[in-house]
Amino acid sequence: MNKETTSGSKRPHGKVRVTLISLLVTLAAGLVFFYVSLPAINLQSPDFYSFLFLLCVVYVVCTMFISGFRPREASSSRTTGPDGKAVTAHYSGLGEYFRFIKARCLPVGILMVVLALVALVGEVISMPIFRASDYRELLQVENGDFATDIAEISFNEIPTLDRDSAQFLGDRQMGTLSDMVSQFEYSDDSTQINFQGRPVRVAPIAYADIIKWFTNRSQGLPAYVTVDMVTQEATVTRLNEGMKYSFSEPLNRNIMRHLRFHFPTMMFSTPEFEIDELGHPWWIAPRVVKTIGLFGGVDIHGAVLVDAVTGECTYHEEVPTWVDTLYVPDLIMQQYDYHGTLVHGFINSIFGQRDVTQTTSGYNYIALNDDVYAYTGVTSANADQSNLGFLLTNQRTKETKFYTAPGATEEAAQYSAMGVVQDLGYVATFPLLLNIAGEPTYFIPLKDATNLVKMYAMVNVAQYQLVATGATVSACEQSYIQMLAEKGITLPEELPQTSVSGVIAELHSAVLDGNSYVFVRLEGGNIFYSISAAENNVAVILNVGDTVTIGHAVPTEGSDILTGYSLVRDKRA
Repeated sequence: MNKETTSGSKRPHGKVRVTLISLLVTLAAGLVFFYVSLPAINLQSPDFYSFLFLLCVVYVVCTMFISGFRPREASSSRTTGPDGKAVTAHYSGLGEYFRFIKARCLPVGILMVVLALVALVGEVISMPIFRASDYRELLQVENGDFATDIAEISFNEIPTLDRDSAQFLGDRQMGTLSDMVSQFEYSDDSTQINFQGRPVRVAPIAYADIIKWFTNRSQGLPAYVTVDMVTQEATVTRLNEGMKYSFSEPLNRNIMRHLRFHFPTMMFSTPEFEIDELGHPWWIAPRVVKTIGLFGGVDIHGAVLVDAVTGECTYHEEVPTWVDTLYVPDLIMQQYDYHGTLVHGFINSIFGQRDVTQTTSGYNYIALNDDVYAYTGVTSANADQSNLGFLLTNQRTKETKFYTAPGATEEAAQYSAMGVVQDLGYVATFPLLLNIAGEPTYFIPLKDATNLVKMYAMVNVAQYQLVATGATVSACEQSYIQMLAEKGITLPEELPQTSVSGVIAELHSAVLDGNSYVFVRLEGGNIFYSISAAENNVAVILNVGDTVTIGHAVPTEGSDILTGYSLVRDKRA
């Protein structure tokens, strides 16, 4: 006759048998959990500790179940104490769990305690309060000269879309492809890159659903979508061989699972989709390292490049120059916030906050020297409506410069731009910082309710009440340059100038914002010169065939309308 033991469990089965079964169940659970969650087998990964702790819990629970462990319910009884008074005694079954673990799962119980202690100690020694100077040094920031470093770019090189607008255009382009639209859809994995000298957003297509994946997986994803950020043109590029590796793959060819199986100990940030200069698709997986304590000081050390078609993986400590995205803006902003807030130690970052600075709430991208730079503003610890300057960070090398440019925050500039067109109900996108006539300037596309860009605004950083708008980028730029001259911020003679002489071949006049302008095209040219009649009285008596000399700003490549600052008419004409 079997009797219950004092621990509340039935007489146990053979210990070896119980142990083997528990190990097999734990192994099976571990394989399933690893396949789904993909933790890095790395002591610096918090997910690894969670993974091991879960395996320990599975082993203990399995051992209890197989052994027939049944804890007694909590109970109480009344007894009489030495002084004759009634005493209530409570009995709990909680202690029986610990006694069982001690008797049957002692090594696993010790491992659980060790894991918890290591994770706790590792978290503590990685805290900024103890390692403030190390956190501050995560990002090296140099001071830069805005007018020198940030060259004026032609309006036909200025990105006019934000991420949402680009994705809207890319998704709409998919609807024009009758042979793809029922099987595939536009994915949200877009990345802004420089492709053959053009700022573009590129994204793979994705399987429309699990059934479409099952029927098309052998051929892979047949195309990717490119959206030109300047011309707003979306293009679907078809591949000779489909992409087998992507986020839309649910099994082994899922890009994260593919990386984990090839590099089980590496930690990765989210892979970015890019194309090389030949248009071949790749996944760029930056390798994450922890440089402070056990869990602190997140940084990037090289990347794994995955061929999206073949799945071939290669780790590069120095990535090829065509790779544009290694350090994402969120990481740069986090590192600068450590750099700016811990300038005089951790205590000062909380109390006093002397010289404490931080990034603003958003970011954008700018193309310089065939690289993509992340831009974000820098404000004081009070996060008021004024910026102290801004950061530009090379997303491939992490080279970071701070530019002093006191003025409005990006949010204040957005509201200022929307105020000018409030009757139209347009919404301002996050600004892009440009050098216009030597002035730091927010360039802001204005979108309608359908997410399409309808107008453009330029807002002076130092004086954000100065807002110029236009239906085209060139018109907006010319209006803005004229406004700078009229307000005395930049005098016409201070702008880069040259002059041209010739015979007038074409002549037009127009009234813009209550002012009369004359548009002149000279023989042999295709550029119109915009001349204010108020500033150049001789403009009103010009005729086709007259010989003139026009002083104007140095033209940028692709410009078709230039502002004339001076006009001389040959009296012999």
